[in-house]
Amino acid sequence: MSVLALRAAGACLLVLLGFVAGTWATTGHFRPLLDGEQDKVVSCKAARDNLAGLAAEQGKALRDLVLAANERQASAELAVEEARASADLDYAAASRLQQERTGGEQCAAATAIINQELGL
Repeated sequence: MSVLALRAAGACLLVLLGFVAGTWATTGHFRPLLDGEQDKVVSCKAARDNLAGLAAEQGKALRDLVLAANERQASAELAVEEARASADLDYAAASRLQQERTGGEQCAAATAIINQELGL
């Protein structure tokens, strides 16, 4: 073999040895850092999934509260209408009582008018 071929083979061997040593050093240095970052990624994904679940639950609870509020509002509006109708009847009866004039003592007159209105 010629000296030139031996030098080329030696140079290739040194380059290969440098490549292997560099790979080993890089892996030894960066592997723990990569493992730590991978653990952080897993932790962040778990936290994100947990928060997404909590947000979904909160959204459902908020929707239920809105529906309940709408039902209460409809019920209250119905109660107001019923009370207004009932009050109109009472107001009409009170107006009739005030318009009737009776003589005599006021308590006896009021009692007579109320009894008349109640049908007693």
